[in-house]
Amino acid sequence: MRRGRPLAIILVVVVAAVVIAGIVVALVRGTSAPGTEPRPSDPATGPTTVAPPDASAGGVDCTDATVVVATAPELQAALDEAEPGDSIRLQPGVYPGKFSATASGTADAPIRLCGGSDAVLDGGGVDDGYVLHLDGVANWRIEGFGIRNGQKGLMADGVTHTTIAGLTVSDTGDEAVHLRAHSTDNVVSGNVIHDTGKRRAKFGEGVYIGTAESNWCDITDCEPDRSDRNVIIGNHISGTTAESVDVKEGTTGGRVEDNVLDGAHLVEDGADSWVDIKGNDWVVRGNTGSHSPGDGYQTHEIVDGWGRGNVFAANMADVNGPGFGYAVTDRLGNIVGCDNSASDAGEGFSNVACSAVTP
Repeated sequence: MRRGRPLAIILVVVVAAVVIAGIVVALVRGTSAPGTEPRPSDPATGPTTVAPPDASAGGVDCTDATVVVATAPELQAALDEAEPGDSIRLQPGVYPGKFSATASGTADAPIRLCGGSDAVLDGGGVDDGYVLHLDGVANWRIEGFGIRNGQKGLMADGVTHTTIAGLTVSDTGDEAVHLRAHSTDNVVSGNVIHDTGKRRAKFGEGVYIGTAESNWCDITDCEPDRSDRNVIIGNHISGTTAESVDVKEGTTGGRVEDNVLDGAHLVEDGADSWVDIKGNDWVVRGNTGSHSPGDGYQTHEIVDGWGRGNVFAANMADVNGPGFGYAVTDRLGNIVGCDNSASDAGEGFSNVACSAVTP
């Protein structure tokens, strides 16, 4: 044992010298230890550390996070201080309260809010408020986590070029996800939406685009709400008391594609279809619907000049109800493609003759 001590001492000295040399090099280069690289200091809050390179959140890749939060106050502070290029990662847990974002990213440097399904924003009740409010922002990526227990789940007002993806939005008093007030060029993709309408069944839509004409004066200065070119794609929507997707008059040029829509919980005074298009020039393609108390897919002319030029293609409608698979206003140039299908529809395939649709 005595013979080993000098060798051990030598090894300790060598290791210490290597560590000290590494620190000196880091100081010279102006770097920090891996996983603790500071962002530029804010005089009020000091530096914020970056998540370790191997960080992830329940299958959502958040390894680029510049801010990691674990409490509701930390989350709201991160949203308030967000700048282009920031990425905010939610640690697992429940975040009680209602949250808002007003900062914008850029096309080249969007702002990201991400977390796994084990991170949940909880609004505390279904009678009032938005659990997450995107207010006048652009170029965000909202990804992966859960939203529940608000009058509305995620509300987007005047939002552009933003992606809402991979969320689980549930247990809302009214609708789950709403884009309004001239929210344009956004993508709602791959979300799981269920159990809406717990306050008012007729307001329990899954995804709601635009504003009803009766509310234009409250939301868009009495002008049509031109929430245009939004894409609703690849979502799974069930347990809604109103339409899975409700597209209002005033909107133009969006797409509803490849969604799975289950209307088993639609109520009589809530909705009588999965998809209701009241805007113009929407494409409804590749969706699969089941269980409706009325029709599968519909258009309506609520305001003169709206409800026109919509195309339904390659959808499936397992209606299990008394209506049509596709019920549209033919005189307004709406088209039901012959590549759609319908089953168990009491009135039949469609109220209009089908047409060939260009892919």
